[in-house]
Amino acid sequence: MAFGEYGLQALETSWISAKNIEAGRVAATHFLHREGKVYIRLFPHKPVSSKPLETRMGKGKGEPAFWVARVRPGQVCFEIGGVSEDVAKQALARVAHKMPIRCRFVKRRHSL
Repeated sequence: MAFGEYGLQALETSWISAKNIEAGRVAATHFLHREGKVYIRLFPHKPVSSKPLETRMGKGKGEPAFWVARVRPGQVCFEIGGVSEDVAKQALARVAHKMPIRCRFVKRRHSL
């Protein structure tokens, strides 16, 4: 946890596409009604290329079709701050439904 009080932690290794990340962002901001702050800890750096259907072999690599973010177990994907724990749980549950991997709700451990 680097920015917010509550987070969504990945439990599996996977690629998450830019569309999935945007869907999670929209779900969280829509649920929060502009209260609190949503931090996205993922960025799609990796291009995934594909060739058109019925294309002959050769002629090089295909054009980038979409972009993905590499996710490893234990990585925090989304964080929320400035809201109560119940509201954060509900918002991050909506985000978790948009993700193609299993995730869990985590909260910041305060040091004394």
